[in-house]
Amino acid sequence: MAVFEFILAIVAMVFGSITLWIFLLRKGKRSVRIEPDGKYNMDELSAMAQSLTERIDILESILDAEVPDWREQNEHGHE
Repeated sequence: MAVFEFILAIVAMVFGSITLWIFLLRKGKRSVRIEPDGKYNMDELSAMAQSLTERIDILESILDAEVPDWREQNEHGHE
């Protein structure tokens, strides 16, 4: 029974560390701030646009691998 408790403690510590790590990474991400005069910081917007473009490319590559004809299905659905 002691071995089971030891393994359970190790697994709990690992999952706790992973959860903390993910939380800190999410908290550390910069958000887009509006300047007092209502303008956005263009460098932050540019970085956000680049990040979103990369995410879209990754999602499209996953879809291409999993559902090869998803583009054709999507085009015919909107006509």
